[in-house]
Amino acid sequence: MDIFAEIKNIKYSPINTAKLEQIKFGLFDINNCSSNCILSNQNFKFSISKWVSPKRTRSYPFERVYNTLSFSKRITVIPIIKDEGKRGDRDFIQWDTVSLMSLLDVYVILAYYVEADKHKKRLNKITNQKFDNDYVKSKLIDISRYHSSALHWNMNEIENTLPTIIRKVEASYNDISMKYNIEFHGKGGIENFKKQFRNGVKKFMDTSRQKAQQAQNRERLTQQPKEFLVTETKATITIKNYLGGEYYWTTDEIKFEKDKLYLIESKHSKTSKLPSVADIKDGLLKMILYSNLENIKVNEKNYSHLPVLKLTSKNIQGSISSTDNQEKINIFLKDNLFKQKQKDLEENLFKEGIKNKFLIQIESV
Repeated sequence: MDIFAEIKNIKYSPINTAKLEQIKFGLFDINNCSSNCILSNQNFKFSISKWVSPKRTRSYPFERVYNTLSFSKRITVIPIIKDEGKRGDRDFIQWDTVSLMSLLDVYVILAYYVEADKHKKRLNKITNQKFDNDYVKSKLIDISRYHSSALHWNMNEIENTLPTIIRKVEASYNDISMKYNIEFHGKGGIENFKKQFRNGVKKFMDTSRQKAQQAQNRERLTQQPKEFLVTETKATITIKNYLGGEYYWTTDEIKFEKDKLYLIESKHSKTSKLPSVADIKDGLLKMILYSNLENIKVNEKNYSHLPVLKLTSKNIQGSISSTDNQEKINIFLKDNLFKQKQKDLEENLFKEGIKNKFLIQIESV
C-alpha cells in the first residue's frame, strides 16, 4: 500500500532531549567531542550533533539530532563521503538528508575526513576516521555570522560548497591510501558523484530520490530484527515538502478506522523492558514528521491520521498507552517491576506524546 502526504512546516516541542556537555569554542575538537554537545563563546551558543556516516541508517544519527532540538540554533556535521576501504562500506550523502535537516531548521556542515587508522585485523580497511577540525571550526564561525535561515545556509552548502570539497575527499583518501598501502573502492563512484553537480543540483536531487525510492521498496519487503509487528504488512509513505524534498519512508504498521489512518512506528527489545533510548529517539524523530503531516491520501482518498510510537518487549506483561489514566499506568509499572529510571522515561515519553498529539503504546508481545 502506498501513502502520500505533504508537510508544510514543523511544530513540535521535544521533551526527551539529553542534557548536553558544554564546550568552549577554543577547546572544541569535532573528533573528540561527544555525539551531541553545546558549543559556546562570548558571541554565540549552539547545539551540535555529528554523524559518523552520511547514511542515516548507521549509528542512530536521528537520535543525535533529536537531542539538539531544544536549542534555537542547532548544527549537525555530516561527512559527504565515507569510504572504509575496499573491504568496508562506502556511503555518499543524499539530498533528502539535507532537505530533512532544513525542515527541522538544523544547519548542516558538510565535512570530510582527513585522517584514519589502519584496521588491525582486516586487509584494505580503515577505522577511526577523523574530520578536518580546522575546516569544521571555520564553518562554525561562518554560521555564527550568518543571519538567514538554516534552509538558505544548507542550499548554499549543497550548491557551492559540496562540489568543491569532493576534491578534498579524493585528496585525503589518496593520502591515507599511500600512508597505509590501503586499497579503496574504485574511483568511478566518486566520479559519478561529481558528475551530479556539473549542471547544478537537480541531477543530485533526482539521483538521491531514485536511491531513496529503491531503499523504500526494499524496506517494505524486509522485517528488521528489532521490529516485532502484529502483522507483517508495511506501507510506503512518500512525503513532499515545500522545500522540494521528498522523503521515502516505510511505516512498520498501519491501521484504518473509518476515515482515520494510524501510522505506526514500532521499536522492539528482546532483552529489556523497553527499547534502547537511542532506538526510541530515532522513533521520536519520525513522530516529528508524522505529527505534522497534511493532505494524507491512500488511493486518492483523504484520511485524517494519528501517529503511533509503539514500544514492545517480551519481558513485560500487559499494555499501557499515553491516553490511559494514571491508575492503570501505575498498576502496569508496578506489576512489571519498572525501575525508577524506566518510570521516568515512560512519564516523559507520554508527556511528549500528549503535548505533540501522537499516541505512545507500551505492550508485551
